[in-house]
Amino acid sequence: MLLIAWAHTQNLVVFQPSRLTATGPDVSALLLGHTSDTVLSLRSVSPSNTTGLIGSPSCGNGVTQWVLTTVQAGKNETDADCCPKPLCVLETLQVSACVGGTPRASLLIQAEIHARLVPANAGAGNKTIIPNQVYQPLGSCPCDLTFRACDIRCCCDKDCSVEEVKLFVSHCLPGPFGGQVPAAPGYQCSEQSSANSPDWFPFLCVNSPPENSPYLGLFYQGDTITSKPGPSFQSPVLSAPLPVRAYIQGSPILLLTDQYFTIPQRGLEQCVNNAPVPFLENFNVNCVTILRSCPAGLPLQTQPTNLSITLKDGQGGDVVVDVIDEVAIDMSLFISNTVATLDEGLVCENVTLALDYTFYWKGNGLTNVTLTRTVGTITFNTSVALTTRYSAVFLNGDLMSEPNSGNPGYQVGRPVIAGTLDTLGNKSGSVQRTSLNVWKPVSDGLCSTAESKPVLFGENSTSGCLLPVSRQDLTRCDLLRDAVTSLQAALITATYVAKSGNPDPLIMTDWANISFVTLNSSTTMDDTTSSCSGVPSHQHIHVLSLITGMVEGRAQRDIHSLLVSYTLSHWALDCGGGDSSPCMDPLETKLFPITSSVTFTDIPISTGPPKTRFQVNFTEYDCNRNDVCWPELAFPMTKYYTGEPYSQSLAKGLILIFFFITASILGTPWRQIRQAWA
Repeated sequence: MLLIAWAHTQNLVVFQPSRLTATGPDVSALLLGHTSDTVLSLRSVSPSNTTGLIGSPSCGNGVTQWVLTTVQAGKNETDADCCPKPLCVLETLQVSACVGGTPRASLLIQAEIHARLVPANAGAGNKTIIPNQVYQPLGSCPCDLTFRACDIRCCCDKDCSVEEVKLFVSHCLPGPFGGQVPAAPGYQCSEQSSANSPDWFPFLCVNSPPENSPYLGLFYQGDTITSKPGPSFQSPVLSAPLPVRAYIQGSPILLLTDQYFTIPQRGLEQCVNNAPVPFLENFNVNCVTILRSCPAGLPLQTQPTNLSITLKDGQGGDVVVDVIDEVAIDMSLFISNTVATLDEGLVCENVTLALDYTFYWKGNGLTNVTLTRTVGTITFNTSVALTTRYSAVFLNGDLMSEPNSGNPGYQVGRPVIAGTLDTLGNKSGSVQRTSLNVWKPVSDGLCSTAESKPVLFGENSTSGCLLPVSRQDLTRCDLLRDAVTSLQAALITATYVAKSGNPDPLIMTDWANISFVTLNSSTTMDDTTSSCSGVPSHQHIHVLSLITGMVEGRAQRDIHSLLVSYTLSHWALDCGGGDSSPCMDPLETKLFPITSSVTFTDIPISTGPPKTRFQVNFTEYDCNRNDVCWPELAFPMTKYYTGEPYSQSLAKGLILIFFFITASILGTPWRQIRQAWA
């Protein structure tokens, strides 16, 4: 019983509320007013037998099992006719607030608490043997929740005595939960009714005991359970276990605090510092940052202790990131250009240049995570363009996870899978995956800074970059053609292309050779001192695909063949117009385009040779356009007929054949032949 006292400016005290009805083992009320000198007393009271009223408040404490500010189970019966057994607590309590021995306020509490009672002969056993479901229904009284105790309102509880059931017999739990099982089925002979039953019912009804009923209750998993009976007035507090969140492909990796584990990634052509890492999806991105001062925060300034964090492994445990530090020696890989305007340089040490994560996985979880952190020292004057690298690779053992592009056919928008034959590695004879690429220009559009993007199935595209060429370069056409050829060849290093979206690297029939249209080196080139011809400035990828089948109503597309060809161009300096500097200065450059494109062509499904006029008009044996289908005369005798068991259809077919042979022998012309022999 908990009382909360609030101070008040007036010298008055009052209970709020002044009357309570308790249905549990604890109750709380407020005492308002000047409570510094107030003494609380508690006693048990009862109405007068003559007037029915409760006496005036008293400052003396009475004998009761209720105490102030604590919670205690109590049993104090005031009505002997109500509860012959301790089934409930019916008690009226009075709390008085006294100052100097004078009652100032009082509080009445009416307690009516039902209990779950444990019989005296409860026994010491703590195991409940679930009966065999085949012979006895399981869960015939689902509301019997407490082990060897009477559950209130559960009229089918065998632990409840007759007196106990009388207390709630009019409030029994309805439906199957209260033990009201379905009625006996209508085919039972005991359910026969003279008014509704037909005459033939006694001949077809079933005499079956109730123990043989097919009803097995509401629960079907038989097992041995351990009961945990608690105190009669104490409600059990159960803590539900936290579910284990297993990882699936694409789901974000989580920290122990259920927050996303983030690594800088590229999104919408920009780098995002706090991007979640998806499970089983590799990535390798570069982020360019313009530095005008030494970085002081993440992600360019990191500490091994901050990177060695704990992740959820997806299997109910955790895994710690192991950090390995490396020092960059060649800074040209990370520094693009500098703008120098001051004499004194700025030195930034221990700048994080790369974060390369390796995730080792098995099933739906992580087994180990390693991080290689590359740091270096940057020296610049005013500003510098710093390129940092962030990558994540998922390895199953020592194998890198390689997502497919369909199952089995290609999905539109997924990368086209290519590969090269491995002849030197541990898996000699297998195909190592790679990709087909086209140009992806960035920033200034030059080929020296351009990137590449994979070819996506079913999406035609054209892209390119610009190559600076001077008049001096045009005097060495062979070197220029070789340089352009090398740039175009770097986009496609594969020799095989996967026919389907989930190829097997060990099965060569899942792969098709890539056809290259070779350049004719014997062709005469019309080169001059300021122009070059036969420059392979355009590379074209032609993919032929076809529909190979249907899976769940979706067409499955495979790659039939892939052809790579080149378009030759004539490059020359245009000395006309306003800008003639490229023609005057041999080192002055002019930009020439280098392009790449991809085209997908669907091969129509082969329909066979065209039909003749006779095949079009003759429909006697065409089951699709004729009501009589002679080719399927014996169809019921084949294994494809599923209308009835094969043995029955075969027997009926043989009987028909027997009747046909008999009719043929007894009828014409066999009758005429017998007459001629006679």
